[in-house]
Amino acid sequence: MSGILTYVLHYDGEFNKNSLGAVSQSAKLAQELGQEAAAIVVGGDDLTDELVGSLGNYGVSKVYRAKGPEGLAQPVIDAMAKVIQDNGYSYALFGGGLLGFEIGAGLAARLNGGVTMEVTEVKPQDGKLVAVRPILQDSALVDVDYVGEPGIIIGRLNAFEISESGGGTAQIEDVDVQLSEWSTKASMVQRGEQRGADVNIEDADILVAGGRGLGKAEGFQLCEALAQALGGAVAATRAVVDAGWYPYAAQIGQTGKTVAPKLYLAAGISGAIQHKVGMQNSENIVAINKDPNAPIFEFSDLGIVGDLNKILPKLTEAVKAKRGG
Repeated sequence: MSGILTYVLHYDGEFNKNSLGAVSQSAKLAQELGQEAAAIVVGGDDLTDELVGSLGNYGVSKVYRAKGPEGLAQPVIDAMAKVIQDNGYSYALFGGGLLGFEIGAGLAARLNGGVTMEVTEVKPQDGKLVAVRPILQDSALVDVDYVGEPGIIIGRLNAFEISESGGGTAQIEDVDVQLSEWSTKASMVQRGEQRGADVNIEDADILVAGGRGLGKAEGFQLCEALAQALGGAVAATRAVVDAGWYPYAAQIGQTGKTVAPKLYLAAGISGAIQHKVGMQNSENIVAINKDPNAPIFEFSDLGIVGDLNKILPKLTEAVKAKRGG
């Protein structure tokens, strides 16, 4: 049997957004290839039949459930390697993120498979899957196909859209995995990471991002006020993070996070290619900059040339007035 196996990360009774996007993508691709789309989850008693079976709503027909510590790469590699070898899956798909990178790389080494990271699109071609990924700082795209199996595809964060197919409850198959000795050496001490204002910027629908044009660290108070009024979160460029103006957890760009909010408001950001990489898939991009020749205006939906120190407070007041305080 050939098909696609997708790893689904979960935490506190909920599935990861990027994992659900990958599940939706695998279901679509498997249908086009005439193959099976399946998922795999690894964890403890929190993986109830109801929760696991609900993945069928995103198009997979079967979900493999394995016991093990969630959030650690090695136990997942053991589980996925067993399922792939026992059932003959041709591809393994991941939604992205650091854990996906680690699992995917380890799985490729374990099974002697090919791996492609930062994938933005996957397409069927001649009965096989081809992964598309950016190169040269996103200035070009390349197609990657696979020689041998399995082909391991790790998406860029927010690359795959979540789509509920209404497939109903998926079949659940419990897998007995013998964890390798080295897979139990590490244990989870604490889970989570610091994020600006305790908000996950990767999931936020609205982001107000600040750059060097803010002038100083205190300038982020303008971004925070507007983000609060809009019900969004605050993001930052690498330059201001390196300067110590804002936490690294809020950094957008090639060395930071990749986001795709409904609204991305860039305040005082020039729009260097490294930053563009992390936010160019935003649905609507609004830029405020005093330099009319700033590169960010080239890919913004709306550009405002002016002093952000005057524009942001007035915009915040207008939003508050519109929303009744």
